[in-house]
Amino acid sequence: MAESPQIPIGVPTAARVYDVMLGGKDNYAVDRAVAEASLAIMPELREIALHNRAILHRVVHHLAADEGITQFLDLGSGLPTVRNTHEVAQEANPSAHVVYVDIDPIVLAHGRAILADNANTTVVTADIRQPAELLERPEVRALIDFDRPVCIILAGILHHLADDENPGQIVRTLRDAVPSGSYFFITNFTRLGDAPESVALEKQLLEQLGTGRVRTPAELAAFFDGLEILPPGLVPLPLWRPEEPVLDASTVDVRFMTGGVGRKP
Repeated sequence: MAESPQIPIGVPTAARVYDVMLGGKDNYAVDRAVAEASLAIMPELREIALHNRAILHRVVHHLAADEGITQFLDLGSGLPTVRNTHEVAQEANPSAHVVYVDIDPIVLAHGRAILADNANTTVVTADIRQPAELLERPEVRALIDFDRPVCIILAGILHHLADDENPGQIVRTLRDAVPSGSYFFITNFTRLGDAPESVALEKQLLEQLGTGRVRTPAELAAFFDGLEILPPGLVPLPLWRPEEPVLDASTVDVRFMTGGVGRKP
């Protein structure tokens, strides 16, 4: 990768560590170091990242093809990779609008290049910890009409917010900003009881990445307050409307990340 003075390459970011897990090339040595240290604790993390990507595809396709959702706000979207949100949504509905938001400026740099010819999709550099400001950004408003239903995507981002950053209030602000019939898709690292790898991974992420909060199923459920949760509920990622049967639901790669979809009544 070519270095850019606008991109802080000496500090790891969640977007680039996730890129490492997905086998991408848009990352630096500092990001690979965090990924390797995390994989040493939990080797299943690569599979977990792929599960997170796969459920994103299933959710977006369902909402675009079956529920008539034409607007997607993908928060903490990470770096562009194979089959992005806009590709899945626009396969079902070519007029679907998608806005990607990430705090890492490298996402903007790569996203602009990929989306140069796609008028219905854009990338915004913003901090989801300031949701009211984010929602008023002109780039967001240009593509998202908040008088019509929208899908808010928070896939694998809330676990990078500490409790004192009040992720629950962030979700509530977003929930209050969208109309009835809107959807929320949320996934989060899940604490496996007292399993030592859950505790060790959280500690390692906090030390090296500065973010990482493994939450209980009850803590994840709290993000869906005020929403009607779609079947099959809040479940390990591969169990959300799988395209093929999940042969073993007891493995760490299946259980360590949980998610679901909620509809605003």
